[in-house]
Amino acid sequence: QVRPVESGGGSVQAGGSLRLSCAVSRYTYNKKCVGWFRQAPGKEREGFARIYSDGDVTDYADSVTGRFTISLDNVKNTVYLQMDSLKPEDTGMYSCAASYDYGISSCTLKAFDYNYWGQGTQVTVSS
Repeated sequence: QVRPVESGGGSVQAGGSLRLSCAVSRYTYNKKCVGWFRQAPGKEREGFARIYSDGDVTDYADSVTGRFTISLDNVKNTVYLQMDSLKPEDTGMYSCAASYDYGISSCTLKAFDYNYWGQGTQVTVSS
């Protein structure tokens, strides 16, 4: 069973940085699609970053563009999320998810494109 596991969450002051990791075990598809999602209390889940392994194609939501960077280590089956210039509104539970190999057109920021989900890691940004 493909199993994403997140790590690296924590508490940081506004303007600070955190680096999250998503290790995906047994993820043996030729092409990989991994996304990051977050959910704050009382708000809907937001997909904000994703990477497709064929060419390391990335996509970001406007809310994080220019501040967050997603990357993939294909050998380690691990996706990293570098988060800089963090804001209090970035606070939430951060989860990564992996998809079957349906091709890049099905590798989006929408939750329904993903088949395997991690448990999440909490990120708290204080002002």
